[in-house]
Amino acid sequence: MPLRGLVMDLGGVLTDGPEVLELVRRARAAGCPTALVSDAHAVSDELAALFDVLVLGPALGVRKPDPEVFRRTAGLLGLGVDECVVVDDLAVNVRGAREAGAVVVHHVDPERTVDEVEVLLGLT
Repeated sequence: MPLRGLVMDLGGVLTDGPEVLELVRRARAAGCPTALVSDAHAVSDELAALFDVLVLGPALGVRKPDPEVFRRTAGLLGLGVDECVVVDDLAVNVRGAREAGAVVVHHVDPERTVDEVEVLLGLT
């Protein structure tokens, strides 16, 4: 199944530089549904505007790293979890997303994350 959705973490990923924020903008402009999944309880309006779906704190009744949060988030995007790329910097969350069935990018640095997501979503 082709990858069509992008699920991003906030702290340690989106806070790691403008190129990661620009990646979200590019994915969305290309028609890729986007979601932010974070333990934060609020985000700025500017950041929220980049995403089709916000899953903040315990909004879904489950939290990362529970695989169910990734399944439910994909459903909110109208996609199966196996159609989504999940980007997170914490290994425990990467494992949870992988267990759910998502393709994962373990964020280490902005350049590598951008490169990997571009390939996975066909943004190059």
